[in-house]
Amino acid sequence: MINIKRSRAKEIIDNAYNKYIAVVGDVMLDRFFWGTVSRVSPEAPVPVIDVEDETFHLGGAANVAKNLSSLGVKPILYGLIGDDNSGHLFKSIAEDYGISTQGLYSDSNRPTTVKTRIIGNNQHIARIDREERNGIDVYGENFILNSIQNNKDLKGIILEDYNKGVLSESLIHSIINYANKNSIPVFVDPKKDNFFAYKGVTLFKPNRKEAQIALNNPMATKDNIIEAGKSLLDRLNCQNILITLGSEGMMLFESDGTTLSVPTYARKVSDVSGAGDTAIATIATSIAGNADLKEASLLANYASGLVVEKPGIVSIEINELLFNLPE
Repeated sequence: MINIKRSRAKEIIDNAYNKYIAVVGDVMLDRFFWGTVSRVSPEAPVPVIDVEDETFHLGGAANVAKNLSSLGVKPILYGLIGDDNSGHLFKSIAEDYGISTQGLYSDSNRPTTVKTRIIGNNQHIARIDREERNGIDVYGENFILNSIQNNKDLKGIILEDYNKGVLSESLIHSIINYANKNSIPVFVDPKKDNFFAYKGVTLFKPNRKEAQIALNNPMATKDNIIEAGKSLLDRLNCQNILITLGSEGMMLFESDGTTLSVPTYARKVSDVSGAGDTAIATIATSIAGNADLKEASLLANYASGLVVEKPGIVSIEINELLFNLPE
């Protein structure tokens, strides 16, 4: 297996320290009710949860920003929240993690996206979503674009799409055009609605399922995956494609024709939630630290392999990442 040494990884992370990276996309607040189940409701055949704890976490694009903060860079979060209690709580939690919320547009006409999960006896029993998927209005688009343009020290922009309305096609094009004119690398975690709108970016990172649907390619064999990667390079006219393949690792396709297959690092898988967020945050951090794409992909593979070994959505920590790299 190809590797990156601990000393080189430390050099990269040290180089990225305190640099600014923007995260633009759909932010959400994850809310958990934790409790026990000991009886069934007399009103309906459903379990009764005796709530013992309630916790809140950053979700969506905000989890990418949280990973960036853990890696020592300064994330600036751009997205859409409601003018409500959930939005105020979201900002407070983000700021506690060292995430700048100056790019959050508050819209009084829609709620902050909140995903509420009910956990009983350590089992996920139900999820309640409160959200609005309408596209962002022109005022919100202009606010986000102007805020990005006013930050002259950006060393990277991550576009994190969850199909909740923030990343409209016009905003995508405006951000990419601005970034390319100013030599700012752009990294994309796509979803289906605007999959082919992200043309000319530095790195486009779909997972297997997203690429399968977009290309109508089963991606069941290595040849299928190679065909998909080359097709995406051609259709998006971008510099690099990184397809994440779950337990099979990742495959990197560069515009010069180079292909790199990276087997997964994970020794045991506990929870894959958030692995993609960790991967793209690690790649953007690595590029800000003067790594090349191969080095960035290797570090991302280690980082995402470490977070899936833990239950829940967790961020990668620098010391943990370095400790698990070869000397």
